Amino acid sequence: MKLHALTHAIAIATLLSATSLSAFAADIPLSAAVEADRVTTKVLAVDPANHQVVLEGAEGRQVHVQLSDKAKNLDNLEVGDLVKLEVTHSVAAYLDTDVDKGLPGSTERTGELRNAPGSSNPGGEAFRQIQVQLKITKIDLKKNQVTLENPAGQSKTLNVEKPEIQAKLKDLKVGQSVVVTYTDVLKVTSQHES
Repeated sequence: MKLHALTHAIAIATLLSATSLSAFAADIPLSAAVEADRVTTKVLAVDPANHQVVLEGAEGRQVHVQLSDKAKNLDNLEVGDLVKLEVTHSVAAYLDTDVDKGLPGSTERTGELRNAPGSSNPGGEAFRQIQVQLKITKIDLKKNQVTLENPAGQSKTLNVEKPEIQAKLKDLKVGQSVVVTYTDVLKVTSQHES
């Protein structure tokens, strides 16, 4: 994980909350991808009063992290403690078989889960999920292309290269929706150096 991504991931951890969106049984899955990064780093400095932490970044560089006032138990974080970060990104697309649903749209949900009460170490999980509904406006079976319209009314033509998805193109209809769900999960744990 890059240094900037590490800083960004820690900063959003205090802002997001848990949620889940799911497809209905009649919906047809089109594709899914999951990518995960894990980093273990060491605390170089901590200023609980100002919600600031300095972590050891790539090649020993210092990464200054400004947390929000939602960050709890920072008094228990000590120089030398280990902080483990796990970031998971996923993208899932499915065909919404309900043609009468309407225009493209999008929703965003965020949330957080903190360590259980009584836990002295800072940490928790944060989630962000964005669901975008795209309308199919054109299907070209000869070129294996689908044109989709986004919530802003802009169209984009996609080349379908995977044979398993090309086989599903014949079942698509203009006016149907493709729903794409983007999910980011950040898990932060800390422990005192043994």
